[in-house]
Amino acid sequence: MKNRFQDLTSIDFYQNKKQVKWLVFLVSILIGSGSIWYTNLLVEELKEREQRQIELLSSALEYAATTSENLTFINQEIIQQNYSIPIIMVDSEGTPIEFRNIKFKKNANQPDSTKTLEKELLEMEEEYEPIYLREADIRVFYRNSELLTNLRYYPYIQLAVIILFGVLAYALFNQSKIAEQNRVWAGLTKETAHQLGTPIASLMAWIDYLRNSPVWEENKEIITEMDKDVVKLRMVTERFSSIGSKPVIQAENLYEVIEETINYLRPRISTKVEMSINADSKDLDAMMNKPLFEWVVENICKNAVDAMKGIGKITIEIIQDSDKYVIVDISDTGKGIEKRNFKKVFNPGFSTRQRGWGLGLTLAKRIVEGYHGGKIFVKSSEVGKGTTFRIMLLGNLEDASQFITEGILEY
Repeated sequence: MKNRFQDLTSIDFYQNKKQVKWLVFLVSILIGSGSIWYTNLLVEELKEREQRQIELLSSALEYAATTSENLTFINQEIIQQNYSIPIIMVDSEGTPIEFRNIKFKKNANQPDSTKTLEKELLEMEEEYEPIYLREADIRVFYRNSELLTNLRYYPYIQLAVIILFGVLAYALFNQSKIAEQNRVWAGLTKETAHQLGTPIASLMAWIDYLRNSPVWEENKEIITEMDKDVVKLRMVTERFSSIGSKPVIQAENLYEVIEETINYLRPRISTKVEMSINADSKDLDAMMNKPLFEWVVENICKNAVDAMKGIGKITIEIIQDSDKYVIVDISDTGKGIEKRNFKKVFNPGFSTRQRGWGLGLTLAKRIVEGYHGGKIFVKSSEVGKGTTFRIMLLGNLEDASQFITEGILEY
């Protein structure tokens, strides 16, 4: 029993949220279907009772038409006690001679009342076969009472209300959860940036000391690379500080930004990975926060290197798509992604590596779509051949300014 409970509690509901949604949906359908089925049983039972009541009423009328005895009991206890079932009695010529429980318009005149009775007769005739009283040459038309009609539609209305309430509750809960995650995310990144500040400042001081020390000439190349890494650490700190804050968006030369990022990555990844940039023009500008966008390119390229296991080719295409967007396609020759995982790769925690945190592409999506008003998605992928990620950035200041002004992000 304990092991079963542990297995149940170890289910990753986040990663399997699609299946959980379908399970909840199916359970809701079963509950709704059960409610409809049970209500229909009650409706059929009530329907049979009303039919028996109409038959009893018809028998009483038939008896009343063939006897001269005191009919007070029949009239008061049977005929007049029908408060719910609409009935209309017509003579041999089809003229209404008596009716019960028919609703007329307020202050209706004789022609309006006649039209109402004619309409009711047509509806009753479609619903049930009239009962014919041979001795009196009278036909009795009737239909279901309002209670029975309302009861028949009640479970469907109830189900619709439950579904509507469920959708609204889910939307509110989901929005609240996202807002809470955003606040935790922003707080964590800012605290990380704050904690990194002191050791980075110390490392910068030590590098300055080494530059002015006797060991500079012998270790010039090493110290220079150390300085590059410290500069990179400062940039990482700046990125973390930008998360949760209103980013500074400005026009940047897209080719130069990507080239600078690739030049930094080349000596820090496998030498068996070839990296190249192709562009429609080297003068294309895109609206971006440079440190954050460089983070996006780095994350995608590092994932590509992992997917290729350190051997392969990464190609970056820069395309002028329209006046609004500039496109960046990053392709690799790695193991590819199954089509069913195209959207899942951006979910927090999704990773094909045993030691992966599954946050790289989540960060990329948040930065591109949340901070830049752009788009990022898997353009194409084939298992065993490679993957292409597409990034779409706004190409002019007006669109970027509108995005920030509209407050699409919760900072």
